[in-house]
Amino acid sequence: MASLYNSKYYHRDLSWLRFNHRVLQEAKDIRNPLYERIKFLAIFSSNLDEFFKVRVSDIRQIKNIEKPLRKKLITKPNKVLKEIRKQVHILQEEFGLIFVGDIIPALKQENIYLISTDEFSTSQKKVAEDYFKKKIKHKLKFETHTIAEKNSVFVENEALYLTTLLDKNTFEIVKIPENEDRFFVFPTKDGKHYITFIDDILKHNLKLNHNNSNLKYYELKLSRDAELYIEDEFSGNLMQKIKESLPKRETGQATRILIDSKMSKTLQNVIKQTLDVTNADIIMGGAHHNFKDFFKFPNPTDKKLSNKVLTPQPHPVLNKCSSMFKAIDAKDQLVHYPYQSFEPVIKLIEEAASDPKVTTIKMTLYRVAKDSRLNRAIANAAKDGKKVVIFIEAKARFDEKNNLKWGNIFKENGAKVIYSYPGIKVHSKILYIEREINNKINRYCYIGTGNFNENTAKLYTDFGLMTANKKITKELNRVFLVLEGVLIVPKAKKLLISPFTSRHKFSAMVEREIAFAHAGKQGLIILKMNSLEDKQMIKLLYKASNAGVKIRLIVRGMCSLIPGIKNQSENITVTSIIDRYLEHGRVYLFGNNGDEKLFIGSADWMKRNLSHRIEVITPILDPDNFKIVKDILQLQLEDNVKARIIDAEQKNEYIKNNKEPIQSQIATYNYFK
Repeated sequence: MASLYNSKYYHRDLSWLRFNHRVLQEAKDIRNPLYERIKFLAIFSSNLDEFFKVRVSDIRQIKNIEKPLRKKLITKPNKVLKEIRKQVHILQEEFGLIFVGDIIPALKQENIYLISTDEFSTSQKKVAEDYFKKKIKHKLKFETHTIAEKNSVFVENEALYLTTLLDKNTFEIVKIPENEDRFFVFPTKDGKHYITFIDDILKHNLKLNHNNSNLKYYELKLSRDAELYIEDEFSGNLMQKIKESLPKRETGQATRILIDSKMSKTLQNVIKQTLDVTNADIIMGGAHHNFKDFFKFPNPTDKKLSNKVLTPQPHPVLNKCSSMFKAIDAKDQLVHYPYQSFEPVIKLIEEAASDPKVTTIKMTLYRVAKDSRLNRAIANAAKDGKKVVIFIEAKARFDEKNNLKWGNIFKENGAKVIYSYPGIKVHSKILYIEREINNKINRYCYIGTGNFNENTAKLYTDFGLMTANKKITKELNRVFLVLEGVLIVPKAKKLLISPFTSRHKFSAMVEREIAFAHAGKQGLIILKMNSLEDKQMIKLLYKASNAGVKIRLIVRGMCSLIPGIKNQSENITVTSIIDRYLEHGRVYLFGNNGDEKLFIGSADWMKRNLSHRIEVITPILDPDNFKIVKDILQLQLEDNVKARIIDAEQKNEYIKNNKEPIQSQIATYNYFK
């Protein structure tokens, strides 16, 4: 294990698994309403699916590197995969204990019974049989195969299947219909509510179909490599190559076969042979898979078993203003959703689209909503003859198809649409507007930490800055000129722009804190981000810690930095907050000997964000906005309800102290009241 857990860096993928453990903790936390706990089980399951489709597939690709080069790797892929399997097994065991030992009994206390085939009453069997005949049977495709057939069965990516041995020579595999609700609610009896998986209705009826009550059906699910490996990525039309590559996800290499742990060894061997997989591909799970379907777990009672909805607060200025442009002219405007409404962002784009004085709209889109007022406003602006330039990141994982669809719509309406550059992603969340008044160009911009997406704005915590600051708008226009191929390098003094200046400027600010500490002054760094993985920046933080700089980090996801190590990181404290919203905003604060510098932006401190992606980070210059961001940052630093300590072993212990309880997300919502 020395190669995975060394004294300087925690392995990024194992750290990600510890993040998913924090999600699992929320499922166990009885302070959460019951259906919120169930939701966290769904999040855990969905996260793990993506982990195997993406991260495990990446590691497998490393295994394909020529052996002489592979030997030079510090971390050996086989060792990593072995440790991942071990840690996933531990998490799956804990998942099962929480579901069976905590969630099921808690549901029963609410008179909700999640029952399996063996628990069906006589009347429920009749209901299940009628439902099967009317709704499901005609959708099923029964496949029977001989055991001797190697690599003879194709299993669709992420689909659910039931399988059984019919006799010594044959087995059956049946796909569970995807368009059906995953759960079926039986008629209420004596005030008790009975729910079952569609899987169990199938199991009951498939036994009847074979007239054999002794048959044992087991569930399996296969995850395939979801990365788009595009050959010769550095030439040709990348967007077209992505379009052509999307179907390959459905036939990619298997990265995980999830099976029922009670499946017989005989049937396990049949599965391995017919799917041409090995023990290394198999993960043992429970009787049911795809727990992400629990996002839609029915509540047949009239009780409120979920969190009280926190209606986004209206922005005190932008909600009332007659013109977004006038409000931004008066002063920089800051929005923080979902605590505040995302409406001002939509309102700004809709106003720009309809304002005859607006001549130009430029923006980047990374993940867009499937149906969107924001997108429709962009299309209308182009249709009305405005110069509209849209950069669409076609390689936004799992959103490529939707992004390409909207790209076509924008193009059809007259917009100039630019797709991904080979070898680089555009991850920045930026908008630039030109408005002509009396032959003078007024510039406006929006720089955010999250996507232009109405749906995720209800779930992710993000900041967005609207400004008419002449230096910032001028520099942001240069970013777009780079994207349009007019400029090669965007000169910037105010903005930090990856991959051009972010690393250098962040490093310079850390070094400045080190210099203050060496001079006997206070050095202070407070950073909030999704992930911290870049070794160069971690080394610099270690250097700052050894110089006496006080460093506070809030990292939601993976964290490769190891805090609290003597002569390395003893002045570094790391916490992580998992709560009802997904912490997504990136905030960077440097003490600067009392003249604090504060920034927000789209970049985590990962190598890809600092060196291989277009990212934009903006300073917060307005004193009122500065105070808002710092106040919220302070609430998160003081969280002693949902914050965990990230220590050297990433045990994820909740912060416990004798101070008044502060749940930062609730406190932030109340802050904006």
